[in-house]
Amino acid sequence: MPRSLYRIYRRLYACHGPQHWWPGDTRFEIMVGAVLTQNAAWTNVERAIANLRTRGALTPEAIVAAHPRRLAAWLRPSGYFNVKARRLRALCRWIIDEGGLRRLARRDTETLRRDLLAVHGIGPETADDILLYAFDRPVFVIDAYTRRLFRRLGLIDGNEDYETLRALFERGLARCRDKVALFNEYHALIVRHAKEICRVRPRCGHCCLARSCPVGDQRTEDRGQCA
Repeated sequence: MPRSLYRIYRRLYACHGPQHWWPGDTRFEIMVGAVLTQNAAWTNVERAIANLRTRGALTPEAIVAAHPRRLAAWLRPSGYFNVKARRLRALCRWIIDEGGLRRLARRDTETLRRDLLAVHGIGPETADDILLYAFDRPVFVIDAYTRRLFRRLGLIDGNEDYETLRALFERGLARCRDKVALFNEYHALIVRHAKEICRVRPRCGHCCLARSCPVGDQRTEDRGQCA
């Protein structure tokens, strides 16, 4: 599988180019985005972050100090705003209680990941988004797009648990010298490809991976039979 993982990365990169992820001007803004993007389109997350910025509330202290209803109203564009307000407040409270982002950045990756997972509303995917994109740690983010794409490619079953898949990708890409840069770009490319090409109803005729994809081959044969 390692060779397959690198080959897939190279094809995706050749097709889509660099993605310049994660959008955000500061480490904290990236963390906010990681919480708000749960079950939300990024354009709506940007609107919610813009609300916080406009009101001078894009700091842990300002978010903790904001009235819950006011904070939820600012986050409304991102959906599930009451839930996300509680989760974002919990994350900010944790950041403050732990002495701020600089102190957190000094923790080793495993400790920081464990501590993030103990925060209300932070699951493995969100924690790894934060670790990779905000703290530059070499962790591979697994999401629904990753499962869909690599299941169709026949490289996973798709029902493996999160930690199994994360370890599979990290081992498979272990020989890379700059894992942070590779994991960053790879995850972004997977998301881009799954949104535009490898959709729920895939556009196999436009896929740079179709030649090595069982689903793509089958759909091509089906079209040929119908023709």
